[in-house]
Amino acid sequence: MSTKSILFACLLVLVTSHSAHAQRVFLGSAAGLLQSEIGILNNSVANLHAADGMVWVGPYLNLTEDGGQSWFVPETDSLFGTVNRLFSLDVEGMTVVAGLGRADRTGGQSVQTAAGFLISEDGGNTFSYRFPQLDGPEDDTEVYGVSVLDALPVIVPQQSPPFDIDYNGASGTIWVAGWASGIRKSDDMGRNWSRVVLPPDDLDFITPQTPYSFSVEPQRGGTGSLNHMGFSILHDAAGTVWAGTAGGLNRSVDGGLTWQKFKTDGTQGSLTGNWVISIEEQVTGGMPIIWTATWNTGDTDGQTGKFGVTFTEDGGQNFKQTLIGERIYDFAFDGAKVYAAGDNGLFISSDAGDTWDSISDFIEDSGSQRRVRPNASIFSVEYANGILWVGTSDGLLKSADQGSTWTIFHVNVPLHPEEPSDAVPDVNTYAYPNPFSRGDDVFIRIKYELDRSESVDIRVFDYGMNVIRTMNLNGIQGVNESMWDGTDDNGIQVPNGVYFYEVRSGNSRFRGKILVIE
Repeated sequence: MSTKSILFACLLVLVTSHSAHAQRVFLGSAAGLLQSEIGILNNSVANLHAADGMVWVGPYLNLTEDGGQSWFVPETDSLFGTVNRLFSLDVEGMTVVAGLGRADRTGGQSVQTAAGFLISEDGGNTFSYRFPQLDGPEDDTEVYGVSVLDALPVIVPQQSPPFDIDYNGASGTIWVAGWASGIRKSDDMGRNWSRVVLPPDDLDFITPQTPYSFSVEPQRGGTGSLNHMGFSILHDAAGTVWAGTAGGLNRSVDGGLTWQKFKTDGTQGSLTGNWVISIEEQVTGGMPIIWTATWNTGDTDGQTGKFGVTFTEDGGQNFKQTLIGERIYDFAFDGAKVYAAGDNGLFISSDAGDTWDSISDFIEDSGSQRRVRPNASIFSVEYANGILWVGTSDGLLKSADQGSTWTIFHVNVPLHPEEPSDAVPDVNTYAYPNPFSRGDDVFIRIKYELDRSESVDIRVFDYGMNVIRTMNLNGIQGVNESMWDGTDDNGIQVPNGVYFYEVRSGNSRFRGKILVIE
């Protein structure tokens, strides 16, 4: 099962970490990997893959094999020290396939851009780099069966990031969904890529035996097809290939030659919307159940598209809708149980989508100050070996009891690093994210360490050293995280500016500074 980024074209938003001190600090090497002193390297977790005791986490290819006690990263110069990030990920056995992208600034806008691929065939110990799935200027035609079709050469990386990727270990084929570059495949581990021809917008079925004259190109103004803009891809356990685009859901039962397209028609037996941003399979004893996150594109052939989930239990003969109105990004499965990750939380169904429970407030335990900010989106979810992993815009979550209790992982810069530096100094306290935006971040975390469990007073001062907020807490022995929501003692949001804080416990005094911005 592949996992994908939610950095979609129409959003033009690069998901970034708000964590201060997120510098990459590594200790030693083990089995070709570098150990991270600060745990995961970014608090926005859009990519997850869990299997065989290994958990891979994007956007920096973090790896844990001990449930999160220690974290490693591969030594790859095309990812670390660059603006590149992980956009998609698939792991099958010892093969790790990662799609890279970045946000380029063009004309004052952020444009999602392809940055190539990282491929490992030894479990992530070593990686090889592959170039993006682009055309040459001369690639202006495409042979499809008996037809020679006009094709738009996609020669620049902008607007062609690898939003989704799927590796089929049986055939050795890598499938990638790359927005303007459409759906592509490689049979030589990413060294060469070929176009996959999908139906244009005005056809719902194509076969190589039929002559055609349409153009293979993404929609540009009044030309091209929404169905040639690829966003999701899956090669399922039954051998069927599913391709999600901005124009519908496409199915091939012959390896990507013949295609049938499904789209919304306004009824409950069709897609909720034509923008298919995620496809995952629920493996059963028979035909896999295919779950798709189907969004409204705003262009649905006169029909009203909706955000929601569409799934099929019979290979596309019939479709069902659920979670209408929800922006869903990813799915995971525990037998008959379905997990759906979305903007409004983690949704859970045990009856094939008829009813759903949801979790939107994630606290580490009843007595802890550690929590995920209330408005955090849930981007990714995986279930393996009895453990539920959840990626959010504010950290990584782990549950061994199906979501009843949680362990929270954030970028964890130590207060007292073994090798202090300018990037990671030896301090008694720090606050993050810093600068702090109440609108974006909801609250700021104040980290400090206590020699014993005792009461703690945290006071926040304005620039004139007037006390504006006092918090009385129960601290525990060891490292603590307390939160301030950016308001004073009267519940009024403080204005922008520089603030100071003091942590008082027994005879200990720890001080720090916070910059508040809009």
